[in-house]
Amino acid sequence: MPVAIVTDTCHYLPAEVVARAGLHEVSLYVHWPEGAQREGDISDYGAYYRRLGSDPVLPTTSQPSIGDFLAVYEPLLEDGHEIVSIHLSGGISGTVHAAEQARDQLGERASRVVIVDSETACGGEGLVAVAAAAAARRGADATAVAEHARRARAGLKTWFAVDTLEYLRRGGRIGGAQAWLGSALKIKPILTLEREITPVERVRTARRALERLMQLLEERAHEGADAWMVQHIRAAETADALVKRGTELFGAPPISVSEIGPVIGTHVGPGMLAVGGLPSSFLA
Repeated sequence: MPVAIVTDTCHYLPAEVVARAGLHEVSLYVHWPEGAQREGDISDYGAYYRRLGSDPVLPTTSQPSIGDFLAVYEPLLEDGHEIVSIHLSGGISGTVHAAEQARDQLGERASRVVIVDSETACGGEGLVAVAAAAAARRGADATAVAEHARRARAGLKTWFAVDTLEYLRRGGRIGGAQAWLGSALKIKPILTLEREITPVERVRTARRALERLMQLLEERAHEGADAWMVQHIRAAETADALVKRGTELFGAPPISVSEIGPVIGTHVGPGMLAVGGLPSSFLA
């Protein structure tokens, strides 16, 4: 493809989806007291989440360095590619800003790199990147690929339910759901990401949260958003129930089913479920 698609590790798409789309990745980092670790090097999510649940010290996370971006950009540019670099929402991460700083260090070659803020995360970010790859396969130039990615983002809707707001609170990413802290009710919040964390509604039980996510998937089906995905953190069986219901609604399996990894998982915690989708025309 004349245009290479770069993204970061916070999409959490399955490896086969990443390979099929030809995506290039830049890793974010997790920081425990003993030091930093690239998210892309963490393969045992079970061990990570066990420690997250038991360690009194919550790890921190950070965006890639400028050097990390240049290490991916420069070989692609040397091979003659233009680049569209699509990243985690700037409302919750400095990743997009780091990508822009890296681009600005490329001198005359900077004009061959277009940075796109996906204004979302996880599977939503991944679907936007896959949509960009589809436009690149058709031979579009970088400007057209980036515009296609932005249109795909406009057609995307995602929702996620968390077991508790505590991880978002401790990590400083709680956004508009701040107003729900201190509620006398034990709630299972349903949220979305519109550049920042945005509250959708409060439900009382995990079962009701699952039912509501199924209803939201049904709305996507009725709207013709037939490229859909399911993600989770340590909740594979419940995710399977979402996949089963979604397959009935859409008459086709999801684009991807996967577990969310350490960087985003640190801020939302185990038990999270996520669904969403966009029209498959963006991926053709």
